[in-house]
Amino acid sequence: MTGQQKVQRVYAVDIGASGGKCFVGTFENGAFRMDEIHRFAHEASTFYVNDASGTLTDRTTWDQSLLYENILTGLRNYRREVSDTLDGIAIDTWGADYQLMTRNGDRLGGYFAYRDHRLDGVTDEIDSFIPTQRLFEITGISKQPYNLSTQLTWLVRQRPDLLVDGTFLLPTPSLFNFYLCGSRAVDSTWASVTQLMDARSGEWSQEVLDALQIPISILPAIVAPGSALGQLHEPLALDLRLNRAPVLAAAAHDTASAFAAAPIEDPEEAMIISSGTWSIMGQLIPEPITSEEAGAFGLANEGGIGNVRFLRNCMGTWLVQELRRIWRNEDGHESSWDELNEATQAATPFGSFVDPDDESFFNPENMQAAINAFCSRTNQPIPTNRGAYLRLVYESLALKYRYVIDRISKISGKPTRVVHIVGGGSRNEMLNAFTANATNRKVITGPEEATAVGNIVIQALGLGIIASIDAAQPILRENFPIREYDPTETGPWNEAYERFRHLNPSLQD
Repeated sequence: MTGQQKVQRVYAVDIGASGGKCFVGTFENGAFRMDEIHRFAHEASTFYVNDASGTLTDRTTWDQSLLYENILTGLRNYRREVSDTLDGIAIDTWGADYQLMTRNGDRLGGYFAYRDHRLDGVTDEIDSFIPTQRLFEITGISKQPYNLSTQLTWLVRQRPDLLVDGTFLLPTPSLFNFYLCGSRAVDSTWASVTQLMDARSGEWSQEVLDALQIPISILPAIVAPGSALGQLHEPLALDLRLNRAPVLAAAAHDTASAFAAAPIEDPEEAMIISSGTWSIMGQLIPEPITSEEAGAFGLANEGGIGNVRFLRNCMGTWLVQELRRIWRNEDGHESSWDELNEATQAATPFGSFVDPDDESFFNPENMQAAINAFCSRTNQPIPTNRGAYLRLVYESLALKYRYVIDRISKISGKPTRVVHIVGGGSRNEMLNAFTANATNRKVITGPEEATAVGNIVIQALGLGIIASIDAAQPILRENFPIREYDPTETGPWNEAYERFRHLNPSLQD
C-alpha cells in the first residue's frame, strides 16, 4: 500500500442471489479496516400469468426496487454512522440477468431471474445457430441456461416487439450503476461470462451476435475493472446528504471479486472455490483454454484481474437453502443453523449421495422430493430425517469437488495441491473438513466476505490507493482470519468416491 496520510473510504455493495451486503473499506495511514454497514435478504418471486395464447405460464423475476432501496439504505447508514464523504462506490452482483430500458430510461419487460422456466430448452436452440465448439472457441464460455446469450436468444425470438429503436440493455450491476450515476457500461469480468464476449479481444463478438441475431446496439460498452463510471447524480447526493462520490466499475461479477480476495501464495498450485449458492471452482491461468475437452466438460474462461479464471460453475448450498425453505414452510418457522448442524453431525455417514449438478436440482418445486426421486432412481436409501438430508448434500458436494478439481487440473496441466475456499460457504466447518478429506488436499478458508473484500481491493486499485493485486496480499492476510484443514480419514472417503462416481454415467469418465 502506498503511504497515503489521509483517510480514504469506499463503499462496496455485494448482491447475491439470496441477499445483499454493504461494507465500508477504510484506508488510513497504511492501515485497513472493513466494516459492515447494511445487510438484507431478497429472493425472486414467481407469478402465474396467461400469455397471449391464453396459456398459463410462470414467470420468476427479481425486485429491482427492493435492491435499489437497500443500496440507498446502506449509503444513508454510512452517512449517519461514518461520514458524509466517500471516495468510491462500486457494485458487484451475480453473473446473469438484465433489464431492458426504453430510450427514455423507462423499464421495458420483466427483470427475469435466471432460474425462470422460459429458458428451458433454449440452449438446444442455440446449437442450430452456431456450433457448440465454435461458440466456446470464441467466448471461452460453455452453454448454460442462465448465460446472457441464452436469455437474449429467447428475447429476440419470443419478444422481438421489445427491440424497438433506442432500446438498451442493462446487465444487473449496470442497472444499479445507471440509477446511481447514469452509466450504462459493464466491466469485463461480468461481460466475459455472458457467452457474447470474445475471450481474447475483450470485445463483444460480432460473429456470435450475428449468429444469434442479437443487435449489438442494445449492449453496453465494456470497461476494465476499477474504471471510473461517473459521479452520484447531484439530486441523489443531496437527498443522501453525501458528496458526489465517484462510482467505479468493480470486478462486477461477484466471483471475480471473490477470486481477487483469495490469499494465494502460489497460483500454480491453487484451486479456488467461491462457495455460496453456487460453488464456483477454478484456477488462475494466463490465457484462455478453449480445447474441445475443456468445452465438453463445461469449463469457462472468465475475465479476471490480469489473468483468466478457468473454472466451472457447480451447484453449491442452493440445495441446503431450498431444503431449509421447504422445512420453514412446513413448520411455520425457520430452523436455526445450530439445530440443523447438530442433526447433521448425528446423521450416519455415507448413507446416500446425489450429483448436486443433476438437472433435477436446478429449480425443483420441492428439493426434498427431488432428492428422494434421485435416490429412488439410483437405487439408494431415501434419507429418514433432516440431518440425513443435509449430510447427504454436504458429503455429495465434497465428493463433487474432488471430481471437478481432478478434471480441471488434468485439462489445464496444473496440479492442485491447495484448495482455497472463500465466501460465505467458508464458514461451514463441516463442509470444509469434508472437502479436505474427499479431495485429500489441504484446505485454506477465508475471507468469509471475499466478494466484498475483492470489491474494495478493485476500488483501491482504481483510485490508486494500492498499486497492484499483489500489493493487496498483506492486507488480506493481516486483516482476515484464515483457517486450515488437513485431510484425515481419507480411506472411507476414497471408497465413498467410487460409489459416488457410479451415480451418473457422466461421472465415470
